Amino acid sequence: MAKIEMKTPLVEMDGDEMTRILWKMIKDELLLPFIDLKTEYYDLGLEYRNETNDQVTIDSAEATKKYGVAVKCATITPNAARMTEYNLKEMWKSPNGTIRAALDGTVFRAPIQVKGIEPCVKNWEKPITLARHAYGDVYKNTEIKVPGAGKAELVFTGADGKEIRQTIQEFDGPGIIQGIHNTDKSITSFAKACFNYALDTKQDLWFATKDTISKIYDHNFKDIFQDIYDKEYKEKFEEAGIEYFYTLIDDAVARVMKAKGGFIWACKNYDGDVMSDMVSSACGSLAMMTSVLVSPSGVYEYEAAHGTVQRHYYKHLKGEETSTNSVATIFAWTGALRKRGEMDTIPELMEFADKLEKATLSTIESGKMTKDLALITSMKDVTVLNSENFIKAVRESLEALL
Repeated sequence: MAKIEMKTPLVEMDGDEMTRILWKMIKDELLLPFIDLKTEYYDLGLEYRNETNDQVTIDSAEATKKYGVAVKCATITPNAARMTEYNLKEMWKSPNGTIRAALDGTVFRAPIQVKGIEPCVKNWEKPITLARHAYGDVYKNTEIKVPGAGKAELVFTGADGKEIRQTIQEFDGPGIIQGIHNTDKSITSFAKACFNYALDTKQDLWFATKDTISKIYDHNFKDIFQDIYDKEYKEKFEEAGIEYFYTLIDDAVARVMKAKGGFIWACKNYDGDVMSDMVSSACGSLAMMTSVLVSPSGVYEYEAAHGTVQRHYYKHLKGEETSTNSVATIFAWTGALRKRGEMDTIPELMEFADKLEKATLSTIESGKMTKDLALITSMKDVTVLNSENFIKAVRESLEALL
């Protein structure tokens, strides 16, 4: 069969460790034989980020704004151990944090549900979609390690030169300080993205922070959401027969565990990071979740919601076999290809993305899966495949569909 032609490139952001190995396998086995793949490639592997002083990450975000659709592999956010391991010039910030700051918008994450893998939370009948604010908070923080006694202050100097000053802490010994921020503009974009997504998908929207403790910072999120809802969305929600409500984050966690699912749960940046991992893991695996960043200007960046699978990578380097789940990475590609097809009016590309997803799920439902799923499936006599053979089994299913 002739390869599917593309018009506009995707922005392709390569990544680190085991997910980088899977990335190449997916392209070689599932994409390049069927698509005349056009991408503008950026190497976001930690070595090259270090070599370019992280300029490559900034460049990839700018390219995403230009082309409208990106697909990203999982990347390392370095800690002290990584500084030594990779001989880094400095402890570079989270690439996801940098890209999200450049694009603004909201990350929507939902579990990939498949027959035979039932959620750990037995009453979850429908997927729970996490809407994660994609800007600011600890992902754009400034930190100081306090060497000894002294006074820490929070200072804002206005454009008119006026100061607002608050004492954070009178230290009598060593400690730590963290400064975080957000903007009304970004919170407004987040709120509108959540309300629009709820209307598009006809799902209730929950929003949760901790405004009882954070009486200015978190309360500002709550107030902006409520104000926009009352002025712009209340009537639309009522017409659609869906509900918006605000609750405290701890109350939301308790409610979620007893809910049936089928709603959107909006969270601040860090809360969304943690809770999306909880939901995906409870639905089978961190590798069974889609993740897309949607910016206010209509730019889309698709990624896997999990990390770089470091433990499997070290086994791979020793020549040992791994059984790493590639589903979320496959779905990052299908999401990006479908959106590219939609934007460029290439129905064949959209259809291919649909069939690749169907092939991936039907492979699992036929009893062929990676070890993480084999440990929790309700199916009997399953075949555990290694990383490469699972992708090859998906190719067989795909070829049958094509």
